Amino acid sequence: MKTLSDVRTAYFLGIGGIGMSAIARYFKTLGIAVYGYDKTRNDFTKQLESEGFIIHYNEDPDGIPNEIVTGKHSIVVYTPAIPRDHKELRLFIARRTPLFKRSEVLGMISENAFTIAVAGTHGKTTTSSMITHMLSVSGVNFTAFLGGISTNFNSNYVHKEDGVSLFEQPIMVVEADEFDRSFLHLSPDIAIVTSTDADHLDIYGQAEEVKRSFSDFLQKLHRNGTAIINDQLDIRSEGRNLLYGKSEAADARYSDIRIAGHKFCFNYRYNGFNGEVVNALPGFHNAENATAAITACLCMNLPLGPLVKACAEFLGVKRRFEYIVENDRYIVIDDYAHHPTELRACITSVKELYPDKKLTGVFQPHLYSRTRDFADDFASALDLLDACWLMDIYPAREQPIEGINTEFLALKMNKNPLLIAKENVLKHLQTEKPELLLILGAGDIDQLIKPIKLLYAQTD
Repeated sequence: MKTLSDVRTAYFLGIGGIGMSAIARYFKTLGIAVYGYDKTRNDFTKQLESEGFIIHYNEDPDGIPNEIVTGKHSIVVYTPAIPRDHKELRLFIARRTPLFKRSEVLGMISENAFTIAVAGTHGKTTTSSMITHMLSVSGVNFTAFLGGISTNFNSNYVHKEDGVSLFEQPIMVVEADEFDRSFLHLSPDIAIVTSTDADHLDIYGQAEEVKRSFSDFLQKLHRNGTAIINDQLDIRSEGRNLLYGKSEAADARYSDIRIAGHKFCFNYRYNGFNGEVVNALPGFHNAENATAAITACLCMNLPLGPLVKACAEFLGVKRRFEYIVENDRYIVIDDYAHHPTELRACITSVKELYPDKKLTGVFQPHLYSRTRDFADDFASALDLLDACWLMDIYPAREQPIEGINTEFLALKMNKNPLLIAKENVLKHLQTEKPELLLILGAGDIDQLIKPIKLLYAQTD
C-alpha cells in the first residue's frame, strides 16, 4: 500500500463530501497539492476554493492534472457515492491507477496516532465534535476529522499544535463510519460505540449484520485500548470495556436531567468523579453523548474541570439541533435526523423544551430503501409531531423503488400529514408560519434553511 510520506499530489473524486474534504484539508497542511472533482458547486465547495483548492465540476478526464494520472507520487481518493460509470473513475480504472477509499486513507493517517474513534448509527458526529472541543479547551494538541461542521471551529477539520502533547504519538479524533464497513480500516486506542440500530440495510441486508460489524470494529481496538460502550448494547471488546448511560450498571453514569433555559443539566458520575454538568446543546440524547465524550477524555487522564467547562460552551454541529430562528414569537430548529430513532429523540426533546407550543415538522425522507425498511417506525416517530409536512424522498445514490414514496409513508401514519414538494415549502410558509418549526432530514432539505431564515426575518 502507498505510504503518505511518498505523496506529493492528491486528487479527490467527490471532494465536497464532508468526510472527503476533511482529509483534503489535512493533506493541504502537509504541503500536498490537492485537486478535486465534485458534481455541483455549492457553499461548501466555494469555501474549499477560497482556501486554495482547485476543483472542477464536469466529468472531464482532461481536467485531471497529468501528474495525478501518471505520477508515482500521487494518490487518488474516491467516495463510494461516485457511480462506476463516471468518466474520470473509468479513466483511473482503465489505467490501473491505485484508488483509495476515504476510509482507507483515514486508516493510513491514523496508523501512527493515538486514535479516538467514535462509532454509532446515531450520535457519532456530535460526540466526536464534543471530544474535539474538550481537547481544545484542555489545551491539548490533536487533529480531528469530523462528519459535520463544528460550530465552535466552523470546520470539519481541526488541528491544534500550540498546546500540550499528552503522548509521544499525536492524538487523532475520527468519526468512525459504519457505512460500507468503513470503520474496519481503523485500529483505535479509544473506541466509542453510541448505538447499533439497524440502518444501511441496502448494504448490510439484515439488522444482525449491522450489529456484527460494530462488534468487529471493537475487535480492532489496540491491545491496551479502551472501549466505551452505551450500556444498552450487548457488544464488547476483548480488552477493557467501560459502559456509559443512565442505568445503575453503567461505569460512567448520567442522571437527574433537568432543563434550565434551553440547556440540559445532569449529574455525571465516574470513577470517583461526581458533579453537575451543564450541557449547552439541548436534547436528552446529547446528555448521553456528553457522558461518552467526558469519559473518553478522563481515560486520557485529563482533569474534569475543563471538560465540564467545554460542555457549557459547546455550540454544537451544523444541522444537529441547530437554532435557525429564536425570538419571542418563533422558534425554528434544523436537525439532520434521518432515522426513526433520531427523529424520536429530536422531537421528544423539542416538545419537552416547548410544551405549550404547537410543533410542526417538515421532513424529507432519505433513501427509498430506508423509507421502505423502517416505514412503521418512521410513521410512529412522525406522529409525535402536532403537524407534519412530508417532502418527496431524497434518492441520494438510489434508483426509485416501485410503490415506495411519501404517499406510502403517509398511509402508515395515524395523523394526516401534508404532502409537499420541496419547491412549495417556502410558498406554504408565507401563508402558514408555524410558531415552532423543525426542519428534518439528510438530503437537500438543507438548501431551504437560509430562505426559511430570511422568510421568518420578514416583518408580518
